[in-house]
Amino acid sequence: QVQLQESGPGLVLPSQTLSVTCNVSGTTLNPFYWSWIRQLPGKGLEWMGAIVSGGNVVYAPSLESRTSISGDTSKNTFTLHLTSVTPEDTAVYYCARHGIRFVYDYWGKGTLVSVSS
Repeated sequence: QVQLQESGPGLVLPSQTLSVTCNVSGTTLNPFYWSWIRQLPGKGLEWMGAIVSGGNVVYAPSLESRTSISGDTSKNTFTLHLTSVTPEDTAVYYCARHGIRFVYDYWGKGTLVSVSS
């Protein structure tokens, strides 16, 4: 049974770096694609970036300058780092699995990260 579980800090100060980790069980990271998606308050889902088999990454152009995603195959986890956060980065952050055509088949339940002083 494939399960994804996000873990995050809950609260981050403005200008700091937000880091959220997705713990994957029931499958391995390879050879799948793994994305981070967020939902801002009152808005739709926003795709942030993905890591694919072999460690290649791709980011949403609007977030590329602040986003990095890394994977740890030994721990079966992948992590999102978002730098220089502002209150506008307050959102529920989700991790999800998909294939090359971005058809998502497994999602985590999401973790709320608030940016506030």
